[in-house]
Amino acid sequence: MSDRTDNGLAGGASQLPRHIAVIMDGNGRWAKKRGLPRTAGHTAGADSFRRAARYCRKLGVEYLTVYAFSTENWKRPAEEVAGIMKLLEQYLRQALRDMEKEKIRICIFGDLAPFSPELRQMCAECMERSKIYSGCQVNICLNYGGRDEIVRAAERWAADGCPALSEDVFSGYMWGGHIPDPDLLIRPGGEMRISNFLLWELAYAELYFSDVLWPDFDEKEFDKAIAAYRGRERRFGDVGEGKA
Repeated sequence: MSDRTDNGLAGGASQLPRHIAVIMDGNGRWAKKRGLPRTAGHTAGADSFRRAARYCRKLGVEYLTVYAFSTENWKRPAEEVAGIMKLLEQYLRQALRDMEKEKIRICIFGDLAPFSPELRQMCAECMERSKIYSGCQVNICLNYGGRDEIVRAAERWAADGCPALSEDVFSGYMWGGHIPDPDLLIRPGGEMRISNFLLWELAYAELYFSDVLWPDFDEKEFDKAIAAYRGRERRFGDVGEGKA
């Protein structure tokens, strides 16, 4: 991806999804196709994530939420998990270094308790220092699972004295309860499932699946996804315009 702003999409910024969620899938297969270790695929995927965040900011997308490490990813080989943790540290270190230039607000969704104290501190520092930026918010889901999020939200609601419950009230107990739900979910990598990602928040999101592996998902692929989104009629249960 480049930092270009001429995206070639007709229709104006008002038709952009306000919030895009991405399941960053295909890193391991990308590496295998090239005869490289899986860690090389995760490195390429991390680079793609950095460029995606910059591109979304250039387009005017307000929120980007990415599935970086799930509660199920602990089942992977220890060497691969260690490599992912190292990449995360590198990303956060770079984010802290380039924060003034990028002006991207960073939020972390998920249970950070199993991570090292150093990594938890870096997460906290990134969130605290980037709070002043409002142009684009990047939410990184770490040790995150959709079912786990719902259970934790229910626990927080119960601990809060079980106030009168509605969908809006319950949404406020989710990790991202302070932001709008995703308008568009993008899943590269050829799989057609949501894999325990944002189960509550994706209720009315438009889903876009692509065979392109995440490290190769460049700005042209983002343009295709957004163009597909713009071509859909979002009815939210209504019959839509001109339909009986």
